[in-house]
Amino acid sequence: MAKIKVVVVDDSALVRSLLSEIINRQPDMQCVGVASDPFVARETIRNLNPDVITLDVEMPRMDGLDFLSKLMRLRPMPVVMVSTLTERGADVTLRALELGAIDFVAKPKIGLADGIRQLAEDITDKIRMAAQARIRRSAGPAPAAGEAAPARPAAAAPSPLGRLSTEKILFIGASTGGTEATKDVLTGLPPDFPAVMITQHMPPGFTTSYAKRLDGLARIRVKEASDGERVLPGHAYLAPGGLHLSVERSGANYIARVRDGEPVNRHKPSVEVLFESAARVVGPNALGLMLTGMGADGARAMKAMRDAGAYNVCQDEASCVVFGMPREAIAHGAANDVLPLNRIASHLVERLRSTAGMSTNRV
Repeated sequence: MAKIKVVVVDDSALVRSLLSEIINRQPDMQCVGVASDPFVARETIRNLNPDVITLDVEMPRMDGLDFLSKLMRLRPMPVVMVSTLTERGADVTLRALELGAIDFVAKPKIGLADGIRQLAEDITDKIRMAAQARIRRSAGPAPAAGEAAPARPAAAAPSPLGRLSTEKILFIGASTGGTEATKDVLTGLPPDFPAVMITQHMPPGFTTSYAKRLDGLARIRVKEASDGERVLPGHAYLAPGGLHLSVERSGANYIARVRDGEPVNRHKPSVEVLFESAARVVGPNALGLMLTGMGADGARAMKAMRDAGAYNVCQDEASCVVFGMPREAIAHGAANDVLPLNRIASHLVERLRSTAGMSTNRV
């Protein structure tokens, strides 16, 4: 079987050396070239035709975002971003995902060599996944540095969801490709939609920026979840990076639980944790949504949600960047429906409208 050909693009000679070493230790991949900046990278990619490139976010001569934007317009290919654990690094990385990067790795600010070596398994897993992922073309040119986030769209007339919005909760699980897929779903929901709870596989330091970006785009409010806060209609709650999110009942209200703990299915936050609480606490008033992602996190708990009376949707293969998590959920018998990404939001709204007159245990 042919090895995955990788080109490493980074202005740091140390990082280029470390990533090359990690890649070349794998039996199924090879670092075929390195580049210190985008201009060298352009020629290296043209000459070596790699399967995947790793790309530093911040580089001299040409910003990583500018290079990525040009690459995804002219020669779309799988890209794994190498980011930094800073607020600017998080903002730039999220823009890179919008432009079509498959995933990212966050390199540490201190202890760089040891930190990258500790990330070896994560880096190589993401390269393997990127080699098989569906490529999305660029979403347009990168914004200028410091450019403000888009303004919140004008609110449309509320949809008549009535009391249903206080009874139901939508639970979303996502991983690779999920930052954009979740954005597409949330921006399609009306402002009076029921509460939404989201677990997106993302490390600490990135979910704050991601929640702010979503909040500026969606008609519902979006924030990082805080432990013990009431879960309200018209709001979406994102699991903070590195912590598990779940839901509990407090009298007549639902509240968010944000807890540390061991990784579940190798993930923290884990979709399994969120969906298990949905099955146990919310039951037939839950709606489940499994979006694009690598692996099987949440599949068993999504089946438990369906067994408890929840209505579940999985994103279809054709619209996924990586079909792993939806495929596993479907294989477990967890899905009521399988839909393309561009139909999911409107389908959920119509589902709620059409069942507004039903008793909750029939939905």
